[in-house]
Amino acid sequence: MLEIADRLLATLSAGHRVAVATVVSMTGSAPTVVGTSMAVDDAGAAVGSVAGGCVEGALYDLCRSVLDGAVPGVQEYGVTDEGAFAVGLTCGGVLRVHARLVGPEDVPVLAAAARGEDAVMVTALDGPLPGRLPQVDRSGLVRVMGPDGGVEVFVEVASAPPRMLLYGALEFSSALAVVARAAGYRVTVCDARAVLATPRRHPAADEVVVDWPVRHLAQQRLGVRDVVCVMAHDDRFDADLVLAALRCGAGYVGAMGSRRTQDRRLAELVDRGATDDDLSRLHAPIGLDIGASTPGETAVSVLAEVLASRTGATGLPLTDLAGPIHRPARIPHP
Repeated sequence: MLEIADRLLATLSAGHRVAVATVVSMTGSAPTVVGTSMAVDDAGAAVGSVAGGCVEGALYDLCRSVLDGAVPGVQEYGVTDEGAFAVGLTCGGVLRVHARLVGPEDVPVLAAAARGEDAVMVTALDGPLPGRLPQVDRSGLVRVMGPDGGVEVFVEVASAPPRMLLYGALEFSSALAVVARAAGYRVTVCDARAVLATPRRHPAADEVVVDWPVRHLAQQRLGVRDVVCVMAHDDRFDADLVLAALRCGAGYVGAMGSRRTQDRRLAELVDRGATDDDLSRLHAPIGLDIGASTPGETAVSVLAEVLASRTGATGLPLTDLAGPIHRPARIPHP
């Protein structure tokens, strides 16, 4: 439920009672991830979506029953026999869903998630909540042994959003900030030119900084979930900035530029001591080959490559591939 924390808090603050149905596990192909939730308040308003329309009607009724006092436990939605099912997933998967009331005891965790901080929500599915829980780093089911036997617990983990640093306050950066923020990134645009690096030019960015890019990057602490995109080529710092980005710990580093610019950049990186391992992690020219040319199209191309890099996906059309459409990410999702 943490992905809809802000809306749950708003509903509670308005004085409504609210029930939430959360996906606690899934098998086969399913259009969702563990932890995805749908909520219904006592006025009948629905928040969130779980399976793209496959089971929302049933979950709406499930939440209404919880508001009316029912204790439904864990429900399964999916294939009920070889070829026919009533309420289920047309994609062939099976979801296990737990529904419960959201109470005052949930507010501190919901508030932390809404602020973009690390948050952990623990829900006991078949017994009282155990006093001690194992440490986990991602959402999932845990079987905890207690004095009265084992209790199945669903632990939902929300991490602070990953960062995307965009160096170069161009129209391409402004467009990329829009789609990256929609995908869950906290976006910073940095440029040494104050006339370009303004919140008015980059309204979707969480932060707009006027600073020398190499200096700004040196002050950041980045990890494998974070992204650095060099969107403007400037001979005064381009190679230094790209090399620093490759060695800053970010999981994805990309740089814009023509083929000629990239050839020159590679030569300058080698002169500065870049290793084969450094160069193998550089995405340049940045983006996937989708025929993009405008800032908006280029933003889609770049974000698509960022997502494919993070998950280990091919970037090929799904039409040409077999197997599950949704796969676990190699690095935790934003």
